Amino acid sequence: MTIFKAQLKQDKIAFSIWTLSIVSLIAMCIFMYPSMQSQMDSVSEMFASMGAFSSAFGMDKLNFGTMLGFYAVECGNILGLGGCFYSCLYSINMLSKEEKEKTAEFLLSHPVKRSTVYLQKLLAIFFEITMLNLLVYVCSFICIKAIGETMDINSFNLIHLAYYLMQVELMGLCYFISSTNNKNNAGLGLGIGLLMYILNIMANISDKLEMVKYISPFGYCEASDILVNGSLDFAKILIALIIFSLSLAAGYFIYNKKDIK
Repeated sequence: MTIFKAQLKQDKIAFSIWTLSIVSLIAMCIFMYPSMQSQMDSVSEMFASMGAFSSAFGMDKLNFGTMLGFYAVECGNILGLGGCFYSCLYSINMLSKEEKEKTAEFLLSHPVKRSTVYLQKLLAIFFEITMLNLLVYVCSFICIKAIGETMDINSFNLIHLAYYLMQVELMGLCYFISSTNNKNNAGLGLGIGLLMYILNIMANISDKLEMVKYISPFGYCEASDILVNGSLDFAKILIALIIFSLSLAAGYFIYNKKDIK
């Protein structure tokens, strides 16, 4: 597990900054809630009557005046976008940077198989994403308890599970891209994450684009649907698992066969 440990050591500063930033923003939102609670009913009505804007962010289905509704909209977007960008950025350069920085020859000259490099680096980013989500979950739960609020723990768990699965799916897709080239793909990674987010917003606004929700991983992260149905959409998650599995399998095959430059 030498490569796994080396990758975690290399990423520890960036991981700490990203996690601290997401946790801090979510904590700020949670601690602001008590001072805004008395106005939330009117705010909820206003947001629910804003037409396409309300539909785009699911605010026409959520009660913004409850802790869970407020958390789902405000904190959910922070975790969704923050986790999405982290997953895409670090997955999409995990393998390609070795070639770009001319360290691949040194790494592969050691008695280590390409499959080992592929799997241990994959395990490293998977571990980082898992730890990020666990830390956000625990800190969010503690902050909500600290302000004396209660909520449906099952719905809270489902929201966090959905965002975690979304990040893992994007990790698989971007890791596949990383295995195919030797370029800096940071811009592409951010573009993929932003594109998926925008596609989901468009699908929320127009019923004609409903099928787009089966393409964008944000489609099964809709807090409004999760809270209304009390469950995740397993059809969309099944598609996500297929995309994740095919991406990793294709990446594994390509990385083991490609010419390292």
